[in-house]
Amino acid sequence: MRFDHAGIATDDAEGLMDVFETAFDASLVHEETFEGMDVRFLDLGNGFFELLEPRDDGPIGTYLERNGPGIHHLALETDDAERALERAREADIDPIDEEPRQGAWGHDVAFLHPKSTGGVLIEFVEH
Repeated sequence: MRFDHAGIATDDAEGLMDVFETAFDASLVHEETFEGMDVRFLDLGNGFFELLEPRDDGPIGTYLERNGPGIHHLALETDDAERALERAREADIDPIDEEPRQGAWGHDVAFLHPKSTGGVLIEFVEH
């Protein structure tokens, strides 16, 4: 597995994107509206920042209300999300998703529960 991206919850994706473009020479490579949020991927050369801005009262809006802006999750790229979930279960890690589902960019994704991963929401992403 390889690091893929850090998902960052924000209530101002446009402003944060401007900061990251200037400070880190990150470039916008993909944007979409997905599951009640605006999603923007900024390419860092060796991974991405995924900016998550809520459009309604979905999970990112709830996260922002509870925690404020910041890192929401870390994503690991895998060649086989289903097998990655099996390995996680074998390691006694509780999945949030019982099987991969479609995520941003049309990729297969699956999340692991943070109570099993040291308080970090982990996403498997299969390109």
